Amino acid sequence: MLLQEHGFVRPSGPGMATRGWIHPELGLGFEIVGANVLDGNSDAAKFKLINTGEDGNAQVISVEDIIADRMGQFASGTAPEMREQARKLFALYPDADKVYMEKRIRQETEGEYGVEGLEE
Repeated sequence: MLLQEHGFVRPSGPGMATRGWIHPELGLGFEIVGANVLDGNSDAAKFKLINTGEDGNAQVISVEDIIADRMGQFASGTAPEMREQARKLFALYPDADKVYMEKRIRQETEGEYGVEGLEE
């Protein structure tokens, strides 16, 4: 498989998502999802198509959706470190669609958090 040829491996062990691939040296990972991305809550118009060269294209969810996903994991109580990941992504992406991100964070956290949870 192409990912393996480039050093990616399947994660294994407790607490590891098994639908994805990670690159141990780069700390970069990909999760393979089905047709119902983020339980159908994301806006497909916000997905980004990235040309991967001669091998084709990859479609990636928006940074706003990634931030909302991290905040959802944080709010669940099972991954407290995810809030800091969300904050760092937010700081790195000043052009974020804050209206959309507010909606998505509220969905992922069952209304408990919004964009202000990233700015504290």
